[in-house]
Amino acid sequence: MSQPSMRKSFTASLPSLSVRIDLDTEARIGPGKIQLLENIRACGSISAAGRAMGMSYKRAWDLVDEINRICRRVAVERQIGGKNGGGAILTPFGLSLVVRYRKIERSAESAAHKELLELRADMGAPKKA
Repeated sequence: MSQPSMRKSFTASLPSLSVRIDLDTEARIGPGKIQLLENIRACGSISAAGRAMGMSYKRAWDLVDEINRICRRVAVERQIGGKNGGGAILTPFGLSLVVRYRKIERSAESAAHKELLELRADMGAPKKA
C-alpha cells in the first residue's frame, strides 16, 4: 500500500500567519528567534541549533545575545566544559518565552482562522502552467 503524499494540496492548506512581537522600535521576537531557542533546547548547543537552521555559530550566538539583551533576562545559558565540550540550555525564562510566544501564535491563528479560510476561498485554485 502506498503512503499518502506528505505534501498538502493548495486547497487543503490555509495561508499561514507569522507572528513578530515588536517590543520597541529596535527589539523584536519572532519565529526565527523562537525556532533558534527551540533548537537550542533540542540540540543542547548553540552551534548545533544554528547549523540546523543553516546559520553560522556567530550568527546564532549574536541572536542569543540579542534575545538576552532585549528581554533583559537570560534566556540561554552556556554550559562550559564537560566531556563533550559544554553546550547551552534554556533558562526557565527562556522556556517560558518559547511557551508564551507559541501560545500567542496559536491565539492569533485561531482568531484569524475564519479570515484565512475566506482568503483561501477567494484565491481559488492555482492556475496550471
